[in-house]
Amino acid sequence: MNNYIDNRNYNYSSLELEEREEYKYVIELIKPNSKVIDLGCGSGSLMKRLIEEKNVDVQGIDVSETAVEICRKKGLKAERGEIDKLLNISDNSFDYSICNVTMQMVMYPEVLLKEMKRISKYQVVSFPNFAFYKNRLDLLLNGRMPKPMLPDHSWYNTGHIHQFSVKDFFELVNSVGGLKILERKDMKSHNPIKRFLTKNIPNLFSGLPVFLLTKV
Repeated sequence: MNNYIDNRNYNYSSLELEEREEYKYVIELIKPNSKVIDLGCGSGSLMKRLIEEKNVDVQGIDVSETAVEICRKKGLKAERGEIDKLLNISDNSFDYSICNVTMQMVMYPEVLLKEMKRISKYQVVSFPNFAFYKNRLDLLLNGRMPKPMLPDHSWYNTGHIHQFSVKDFFELVNSVGGLKILERKDMKSHNPIKRFLTKNIPNLFSGLPVFLLTKV
């Protein structure tokens, strides 16, 4: 019997104080005193840091009841809802909408991105890049779903239902239309060669890119 975690129920009870490496890169893209919505906000750890570091007015939506409970216990504004359906939010209500490492977990990523475009001037999206070189090697050598992108999970007990790559994301942006990519941030490496490769060949070497988009 393995020790994999089943996250399909999105129980955040053990992740109340979650911190993730990409948070700082997301935060760098947000201007101070902005109005922000975090779609798939989880335990609210990112929202809390945004308030502390950028003094933003932020609220969250998540499908998980435990996530919303934890957010409210922290004094954060959050409500339960599905983020890949038409949102009960007026057009251009926010400066930024954020979808951090969640787009691969929803049934309709294209609806999610369209809604982000509709409700905010800027959109911040991050995701695990399925085409990352470690995943490619793992699939090539072992002939099964790559393990590097599913830490502590197996293919059957993860909430990841739409694996996609940087190139796939570009196609999605073009398909939705009316959006342009302003900036991409990647997890930093101390190795200058790796930094060069990540910057110039992101589809192969960026494990978890963070994109800033805006509508045109």
